Amino acid sequence: MSKPTHNRSTHRRLLATASMTALLAVGWTAANAQTAAAPANDAAVEEVVVTGIRQSLQSAVAMKKNTMEVVDSIRAEDIGKLPDPNVAETLTRVPGVQGYRYGGEGASPVGVGSGLTIRGLSGQTASQVDGRAYFTAGGSEFNIEAAIPGMIAGLDVYKNPSAEHIEGGIGGLVDVRTRRPLDLKGLTASAAISGKYNDMVKSLQPEYFGLVANRWNVGEGEMGLLLAANYQKSWNRSDNGPGPGGTNLRRAAAANSSDCSAANLGGAYNATLSSRSDLFCLISVSNADALAMTPAQRANLINFAGVQINQNEEDIQRTRKGVNGAFQWKPKSNLEFYIDGNYNSYLYHQSYRFLNSSDSRYVQNLTTTPFSTTEGLASRNANGGEDAILAGQRFASGTFVGSTFSSTGGEEHRLYKTWILAGGSKWSPTDDLDLKLDVSYVKADQHQDNRAVNMVPRAGLAWNTTRAIGAPQQVSISGPDLGSAGSWVLQNYANGTNNVYDDAGLAAQFDGKYKLHDSFIEDIKFGTRYYRKKSKFYNYSFSGKNLTTDGAALAANQSNGIFATSVADLVNGSHTNWLDGDAGYGGGFLTFNPDALLGDNVRNRFPLAGIPAEDSLPEIVLSRRLATEQTFAGYGVADFSFLNDKIRGNIGARVVRTELDAEARITDATGTIVPNKSSNAYTDILPTFNITGYITPDTLLRFGYGQGLTRPSVGDINPTISVNTTNGTGSQGNADLAPLRADSYDLSFEKYFNNTSYVSAAVFYKDVKGFVLGVEQCQTVAIAAPYSGTTPNSCPTGQYRVTTPVNAQPGYAKGVELAFQTFFDYGFLPDMLKNFGVQGSYTYVKTELPLKLTGASGPVTNVRQPFQSDNNYSIAGLYENDFMSARLVYTYRSDYVLFGVSANPIDGRYLKGYGLLDASVNFNLRKDLALSLTASNLTNKAPQRYVGEPDNGYDTDILRQSYANGRIYGVSLRYKFGG
Repeated sequence: MSKPTHNRSTHRRLLATASMTALLAVGWTAANAQTAAAPANDAAVEEVVVTGIRQSLQSAVAMKKNTMEVVDSIRAEDIGKLPDPNVAETLTRVPGVQGYRYGGEGASPVGVGSGLTIRGLSGQTASQVDGRAYFTAGGSEFNIEAAIPGMIAGLDVYKNPSAEHIEGGIGGLVDVRTRRPLDLKGLTASAAISGKYNDMVKSLQPEYFGLVANRWNVGEGEMGLLLAANYQKSWNRSDNGPGPGGTNLRRAAAANSSDCSAANLGGAYNATLSSRSDLFCLISVSNADALAMTPAQRANLINFAGVQINQNEEDIQRTRKGVNGAFQWKPKSNLEFYIDGNYNSYLYHQSYRFLNSSDSRYVQNLTTTPFSTTEGLASRNANGGEDAILAGQRFASGTFVGSTFSSTGGEEHRLYKTWILAGGSKWSPTDDLDLKLDVSYVKADQHQDNRAVNMVPRAGLAWNTTRAIGAPQQVSISGPDLGSAGSWVLQNYANGTNNVYDDAGLAAQFDGKYKLHDSFIEDIKFGTRYYRKKSKFYNYSFSGKNLTTDGAALAANQSNGIFATSVADLVNGSHTNWLDGDAGYGGGFLTFNPDALLGDNVRNRFPLAGIPAEDSLPEIVLSRRLATEQTFAGYGVADFSFLNDKIRGNIGARVVRTELDAEARITDATGTIVPNKSSNAYTDILPTFNITGYITPDTLLRFGYGQGLTRPSVGDINPTISVNTTNGTGSQGNADLAPLRADSYDLSFEKYFNNTSYVSAAVFYKDVKGFVLGVEQCQTVAIAAPYSGTTPNSCPTGQYRVTTPVNAQPGYAKGVELAFQTFFDYGFLPDMLKNFGVQGSYTYVKTELPLKLTGASGPVTNVRQPFQSDNNYSIAGLYENDFMSARLVYTYRSDYVLFGVSANPIDGRYLKGYGLLDASVNFNLRKDLALSLTASNLTNKAPQRYVGEPDNGYDTDILRQSYANGRIYGVSLRYKFGG
């Protein structure tokens, strides 16, 4: 049941009142205390060129302490060296940040979004590079999976940004900082060569990094130039065993009984197997049929969720390329001109081999284990009854006799390219006035190409598949050789995903700062920004190209089949260490060779299939879409200080006008494809307020409030309407969607012991309005003939039941963040401990998202945000002396929902909590030469997916998809001159 709005309002008022009361008390205490003044202003924070763990922590602490906003930072330990070999993994060390993993690395879910969940909100992260908006084609976030660690000087995570920051992410803002030539001391050069090794792949992959920079005196001023490049490749495995969700209820009967008839088994009936006395047959039972049974009968029904797993092997190669250039010219001390450029290329290349199972309905040696499949688990008890038990058993083990398989060999290339070019100037016409003009252009492209060939067994072949539930499920297969070309025949080819995203953004921003004297207001910041982004999408996908001797569908007797023996050069076997050998069956099954799918190879080898040429694919015009987003923003912020700098802060507001034009393609009543355009516009005033009280110069109490927004995705605003004339349903976008808006409250306590050591505790609350959910309604669709199908859709005659995304009821995110770090270099400790340190963080977060999971007329169900764990923590042991440094880090996150909850929990997927152990050791061989060794996932853990969801008692131990990724080892040799 949804919590009343007044409870949330009371929560907010209590937090704000308590915060202001505490800060006033701080001011009173500080004003009467004999302590030194707090830092004068945050303008004093400068970028420090850091080398080593201590100095990287020192730079991050300075940023956190002296910035008036709620921010956490990570700084590179040296040029080209972040703490982790993956940027997303580095960010998970930050309090409040949780990261998604796939294929052995930090990643974005199915290649969409940033891959980060900040304070419980996924898909709500604003992305910037050096303070400028930066995005991946197809979305508004930057896919942090594509970032290259060597190119990054630091990462700043703003949890509650002030008005001077660009709007667009209610979860938080991640600003990636690159290096500038005038930040370095003179001629600087750095180079590194590295290698990574995955112990499942058993192949060493390279990484190269190089940077050169210099600065010169020119007249009264100086100029600087920096050029850097990075190449990184990794090769990991993502072995997995996906199984079905759903209740999958079965009733077991003796195979030779009258129950095991063709009427009860349908197409699964086998006359020979139905005559055997050593087998059971498995008869499907619907949820409704189960409810009609007696409790005693239901107690013997068996749940088969997660049982029929496939054997999937995915080789994932990631290639990242980056180039960074920066030029600065300061003809005078008060005037600077600059040009920056960054190019990022990221290729996600997955070669996959799947053995797809089709278990028979006849099982030998069947055993079960008690398990209650309730109406709640099956349907959230949608009928409002007693939450009856539909089945009392779950499959435990058995041999499925007469089973069959199919195999898939596939190849996905997903190339992301993003570059930004920016230029501008900084001018201080007086000592009190600073002005800045910045113009930037971002170009982002993405091409996703996924193609595959399916094969089926030769006619008449069958196998016996033995399964036993476990983690992972144990599997053994007996029968004809699955690795033999004689067992297979080709079926069809598909280029199931072939999409092109073409985005571009132009921004012009003017900022100013005017310092005041003899006033509690220290300065006024002001600025304006114009932004225009255009997003295009094209679809060239196709499927169903038959690989047969006549181009027709494969005949039942395979008379027109092309047997794998006749194309032996196009097929090969899978790996033989599936799931690292822990599942019994190790693989070795035959698939179409993924490498043979490249280019026009399949088209050329099978001319009767009718496959279009790669360079002239027909577009699916109805999928084409275009969106243009234009914003005009202005802001003003006042930095204030009073009580002898014992209380400092800022107050301001950002006003932004958003204008949105969306265009899709639809079919009109005559069958002609025509544009369908829609527009929307809205204006937001986003106030912010941050205040810090200095109990002592090193003891801080902060309060922050801010309003933010996240604009709806391009997919949700796409004004396309499509209908299914078979069942009378449809869907359409909604260009009138309002953005998500959030009121954010923060209260934090920070204690600093020295320039590397601190402890902090924070509480936060975000009141979020406008979550997007789909609502069904009956309507007449002008572009389609009146519905006349036989499937009821509960609508008036001729109307369709159309689902439209709309803004839903308010939700929230709230939680607690704790953090600490220190080296043990205190005078009262033994000298032997002074080179050791420790660093850690813990986050508790709870979110509530109201959804109508059963349609517009159904009840609102409060569920958590996808990808949000209630608990996560990171703990690191540190060591550093002049010769070496070392870091051992354990990161843990608790259960979370994958993608989103399902209307029926048993159809859902969630990941159980898991932890990762990483380590690194660095040796300073000389002052200018260092050797680094890294190890990731030392405990060989991988995220495991289960049936259900973490909440409401619907967390099960039914394994839905087991994974194995392997351990990753790295070695790097780095040289540095100057800097």
